[in-house]
Amino acid sequence: MSTPTKTIAFLGATGGCGLSALRRSLAAGDTCIALCRTPAKMEALFPDKPVNLVLKQGNAHDAAAVASVLTCPSDASRLVDAVNFSIGAAVVLPSITMDDPDVCRKGVAAVLEALAKLRADCGAAGRPLIAMVSSTGISPHGRDVPLLLVPFYRYGLRVAHVDKRAAEEALSGSGERFVIVRPSLLTNGERPDRKIRVHVEGPGGIEQKEVGYFISREDVGRWMFENLLESAEAGSKYEGKAVGLTW
Repeated sequence: MSTPTKTIAFLGATGGCGLSALRRSLAAGDTCIALCRTPAKMEALFPDKPVNLVLKQGNAHDAAAVASVLTCPSDASRLVDAVNFSIGAAVVLPSITMDDPDVCRKGVAAVLEALAKLRADCGAAGRPLIAMVSSTGISPHGRDVPLLLVPFYRYGLRVAHVDKRAAEEALSGSGERFVIVRPSLLTNGERPDRKIRVHVEGPGGIEQKEVGYFISREDVGRWMFENLLESAEAGSKYEGKAVGLTW
């Protein structure tokens, strides 16, 4: 029996984990709505534009722009089945800050505001699963990175982690359906020969402990598609939890 197709919104899909998940969702026949500040970047990635790819121009920090990708193209009264959230900002050296130190916090706030407005003002129905890419190294339940990497995480990623923590707290306290995905250090290149190990944390603490150094952006997107986006309607066993992904 074939899996029913879904409608999925993508924020931050012009590269990395988001692009990997988007490619797989398109191949599965899902309707994918991507918000892009510069749609030409996405058009260059998909020169033969798939019929199930809908591009919307806008900033992921603008709640009105975000709202434009959160309803089904064929039925504006129905919210999408899932939201793949993978926006981020570059670390600026040597200051070890970010070009936008609140990029994730503001993005999550825009999603939550847009959902609330669509429900209140437009009567939009549904509870999308929000799959958010975060980071290892910020667990409140103990160390989830190798000991050798602790200094780098503590100092080199300090600003980024303040932002990720704020975004995670806003999402986990929102009442929306969510899964927080915390990859270890990201590399390029899919490695189907490498097993993806999954660290799981629920509200009560660590449920399964896995610690590692690296994982590729491509493998993170693949895991998110296979374990979260494709089961968004039925629900995932990881819902309401934070999962760490590593090789």
